[in-house]
Amino acid sequence: MRVLHVDSGREFRGGQNQVRLLARELAREPGVEQRLVTRRGSELARRATADGVAVREVPWTLGVDPRAGWRLVVEALTWPPDLIHAHNNHAVTVAVWARRFLTYARTAAPRLVATRRVVFPVRRRSALRHADAVVAISEAVRATLLAAGFPAGEVKTVPSGVDPDEVRRAAAVPLNLRAMLGLPPRAPIAANVAALEPAKDQRTLIRAAHRARADRPDLHWVIAGDGPERHALAAEVRRLDLADRVHLIGHAAQADALLRESDVVVMSSRAEGLGTVVLHALALGKPVVATAGGGLSEIVPPEGLVPVGDADALARRVIEALAHPSPVPLPVRYTASAMATGVLAVYRSLL
Repeated sequence: MRVLHVDSGREFRGGQNQVRLLARELAREPGVEQRLVTRRGSELARRATADGVAVREVPWTLGVDPRAGWRLVVEALTWPPDLIHAHNNHAVTVAVWARRFLTYARTAAPRLVATRRVVFPVRRRSALRHADAVVAISEAVRATLLAAGFPAGEVKTVPSGVDPDEVRRAAAVPLNLRAMLGLPPRAPIAANVAALEPAKDQRTLIRAAHRARADRPDLHWVIAGDGPERHALAAEVRRLDLADRVHLIGHAAQADALLRESDVVVMSSRAEGLGTVVLHALALGKPVVATAGGGLSEIVPPEGLVPVGDADALARRVIEALAHPSPVPLPVRYTASAMATGVLAVYRSLL
């Protein structure tokens, strides 16, 4: 079985790490050959190469870059794959173009698998509709696809997965978060690791910090991430006079160490495909409090969930988690090996 993975690689976030883990795990399967086409010089290219994956780096500066499409065609002609697996929206569009060209050239076109990681509605003209199978990373994602008219038989749920040992090794490198922020050694910390964008709704998190201050004046809230909402969130922190309690620290290179050094992990998302940060937190034995947005309710126990946008409930639940921490072990179905097994079953169903 030959599999040609495609990801635009413009950022290295949870989705790109899933591509890396999948390719690494599939490399251990007998009879599976694979290559990864991604952006030249990207972090995904670097990390996948370090894992021993055959990577083809291509020019990919535009979202849907014709040069990437052409290089994908050349790769498919010189190394004919059985399947193309497109891992993000731009990759799906480029893969559909490439497959059409192969058809016009009277070359056997490979089957197309696409992964869908978000719960946002699918456009009527989306290239995703040309895939032979769509891998949904949660039941919440699958439900949005079915609501958009995708045939049930073409949508397979395969949850994202993490490598617990890898997460723990990364977390073992000290970050010294409290010293970095000038906090007392035992100061309690609630951490949020996510892009600063509207869907992650850190505004609710900041309002929760305001509500919690009266009951836990010693509690600090760390928001690690960057994005278009940063200035608005900083303004909200100033408006609520929380600069000494809410810390916007930007992108955290040592995200796993940050999670380990925190007392509770908090997700305030309005809509989340699944939430791999939560999987990392579970692998580290950390209690998690989250809004019931999208796939979060599939991995966080009911006692850790609050309604979307409810700052009061979020504050109360975080305080309870600090007083009575009850971490949940990472279920086996959310490991990288289980994820690869599920994706491989999708491949085999098409071949």
